[in-house]
Amino acid sequence: MQASGVRARLLRALARRAWLVTSLAVLGWLAYVVGAMVSGRPFRPGWLGTLFFIFVASALLQAWVGSLRRMAIRESLLPVLPKRKLRAQYPKLEARDADLVERGFRQFFMACARSRGRYVAMPSKAVDAYWHAFILDTRSYAEWCERTLGRFLHHVPAERLGSDAKANDGLRRAWFFACKEEAINPRKPTRLPLLFALDAKLGIEGGVVYSPRPRPVGGPGDGGDAFGISYGDDFCDDAFSGDADGMGGVDGSDGGDGGSSGGDGGGDGGGCRGTD
Repeated sequence: MQASGVRARLLRALARRAWLVTSLAVLGWLAYVVGAMVSGRPFRPGWLGTLFFIFVASALLQAWVGSLRRMAIRESLLPVLPKRKLRAQYPKLEARDADLVERGFRQFFMACARSRGRYVAMPSKAVDAYWHAFILDTRSYAEWCERTLGRFLHHVPAERLGSDAKANDGLRRAWFFACKEEAINPRKPTRLPLLFALDAKLGIEGGVVYSPRPRPVGGPGDGGDAFGISYGDDFCDDAFSGDADGMGGVDGSDGGDGGSSGGDGGGDGGGCRGTD
């Protein structure tokens, strides 16, 4: 993890310098324009072109940094200890099950990276247990956060759709980006993304269960579901408080950000069929 820590610091320095270089370039441009006009030179349209170039170059640099961070989420090595602690907490899990949970953890962090600093709720008790075990290794976890998000992400317990608007919107963001990662239509899913399928697939006691099917007749306020299952169309249902129309503030125009798009085609993100 030492080499990873060096890469995290370099990436953080690059991100900070992008803003610094942009700020210095804009200040230099302003000083030049003001000085030229004070000396009596007429305003030239090319000056605006230079300013436009500065902002385009800055945007491209920021996009490149974001791409490196998303690549780090997908490919960076994670410590083995969280998987060991996960299997100690859930003895029935096999090594391949722990590998799936680790992939779900990566999918959660990908949703956080694409949410641009907005709150993302944890939808899986299994991934939450892995996250909690990882965060106990404070140094490794802090390096992972810096490398993948550029900031420290504090742990929050697993949530389910209910009366808390903030939690609902956080779950909607997790749902939207997890679906996009696996080329699933988040409004009309035919299967579940991995992050939302794990608890049921692994038989996690007290886990959060989801189904890709539409909610049966008798909505959430009418006692239509006696088993606490969240259905695919619950995330865009305004019966649950929060921003249902915009999936917690992300929609088609905002949510692409490097994710997969399209309908419910294949995708190799590791999604599973949910509870039917």
